[in-house]
Amino acid sequence: MAKESMVAREVKRAKLAEKYSAKRAKLKAEGDYVGLSRLPRNSNPNRQHNRCKITGRTRGYMRQFGISRITFREMASFGLIPGVKKASW
Repeated sequence: MAKESMVAREVKRAKLAEKYSAKRAKLKAEGDYVGLSRLPRNSNPNRQHNRCKITGRTRGYMRQFGISRITFREMASFGLIPGVKKASW
């Protein structure tokens, strides 16, 4: 389980990116890079990181499901993900 502070930081980054998205687009269209540099760093969407919805883990994130590989494997083994089953041949 990820530290709660790390998950909270990601939530904060997402809110800042949403708040400044229009202003950032306007400054970028004008070519005002000095104005862009004055915005908070965390308002840049590039600084956001994908996190598992259940554990908060950043590495091994599967976009299609929104969870980490470890959580995916556990849930698939218990049959909690529809349409997914363990491969055997």
